[in-house]
Amino acid sequence: MKSITLSSGKIIGKGHPCYIIAEIGINHNGSLETAKQLIEEGEIAKVDAVKFQKRTPELCVPLDQWEIMRDTPWGKMSYIDYKRKTEFGNLEYSDINKYAKIKGVDWFASPWDVESVDFLEYFNPVLYKLASASLTDFELIEKIVRTGRPLIISTGMSTPNEIVETVDFIKGFDKNYPLMIAHSTSAYPCKPEELNLNMIKTLSEMFPNTPIGYSGHETGLATTVAAVAMGATFVERHFTLDRAMWGSDHAASIEPQGFARLVKDIRDVETAAGDGIKKVYEAEIAQMKKLRKHISGEYTM
Repeated sequence: MKSITLSSGKIIGKGHPCYIIAEIGINHNGSLETAKQLIEEGEIAKVDAVKFQKRTPELCVPLDQWEIMRDTPWGKMSYIDYKRKTEFGNLEYSDINKYAKIKGVDWFASPWDVESVDFLEYFNPVLYKLASASLTDFELIEKIVRTGRPLIISTGMSTPNEIVETVDFIKGFDKNYPLMIAHSTSAYPCKPEELNLNMIKTLSEMFPNTPIGYSGHETGLATTVAAVAMGATFVERHFTLDRAMWGSDHAASIEPQGFARLVKDIRDVETAAGDGIKKVYEAEIAQMKKLRKHISGEYTM
């Protein structure tokens, strides 16, 4: 399946515009207004989609960490209470669902546990994203696959064998399953020498009928644009209103002005790529007549 059509009508795959995802993740810090502001900024930047993360804290936080106290913007509290405070429920996601539709932006989420898939199914997301940490969580993967919705798997901190095993597991349910694979390095922020963008080509060769993309955690923009030039059919970067905000992901995120620049640069690169057929453009004719002594008749106007 070289391209995948989402329920929103957008298409991900070779020959189509790069699908650009702004990952809000948990950068809303538990504030619905911040989440909505990020969706609005995403629309202004002309992203295709925004992505969240959905967890059931009681399942995702190890029991021995529940009562560890930590400082938060809301004062000192246990880790489990902190995770509960930053997690959106049905009311918040209902509002997000309506607001994203008004803004014309796709939205979806990375579920981190089986119950979160059941929760998200209520909203008919255009796709699911499997976090790198969940690449070997086959119970969660099966739960997602059985929804039949398109799935992006992220491959940070994974070996080639683990990637192949997960793809084989998914294809075992349906050889034509709408699967996409994102190259990623799980370092926050990631150093340029660890980005290994040539893996986009490697994954394309390993899985020739699967759309390959890139999920980046670097601090700059150029390498993400390069990923598109190197064949990424979708890209994802963390999105924040302010990189100085409190929280674990803000430092490796892009602010609104930067995200608008990223989208523009990606679209410019796509336009500049052209069709690979050499031609003399009309804009070159005057220059050619001025600088060349001998001009072939086929170029005369």
